[in-house]
Amino acid sequence: MNEALLKWLELKHLNREGWVRASIPNVESVASHSWSMSLLAMAFCPSDLNIEKILKMCIVHDLAEVVVGDLTPDDDVNNKAELEHQAFKNIAPQFLSLFEEYEAGVTREAQFVKHMDKLDMALQSRKYEKEYNVDLSRFRESAGKVLKDTIYERLYNEF
Repeated sequence: MNEALLKWLELKHLNREGWVRASIPNVESVASHSWSMSLLAMAFCPSDLNIEKILKMCIVHDLAEVVVGDLTPDDDVNNKAELEHQAFKNIAPQFLSLFEEYEAGVTREAQFVKHMDKLDMALQSRKYEKEYNVDLSRFRESAGKVLKDTIYERLYNEF
């Protein structure tokens, strides 16, 4: 268990690859992203959803990345699901069911977490644009496809 705990902590030092490839200096870590999603979830969670499950899902949804890396749509992601599933089985089997629920996206909680994931990406892209004077609209366009026709689209459109 101690080895697994140390492995999990590597998420704090794993940079978000999309921002790295966009040449953003001092990018957020994957753990920072998970924290931000959790904060957004606390702010916007509908009262009829299970907030405890949602927060857990926000925190662990990218945990496999300490093994497989932060793969982006620009990478060969044909076997991403398989790689991440195996990584969870190896380093965090106690969280595997949360990860599987998130990936399947069939529960309202999982769908909400996916929305917070994309909302966070859209907000972060806007922050980096202002800070570094770069065009990161492709990140918001990607987020917009997921947020379209949801109650979170309004928040997305404000940015």
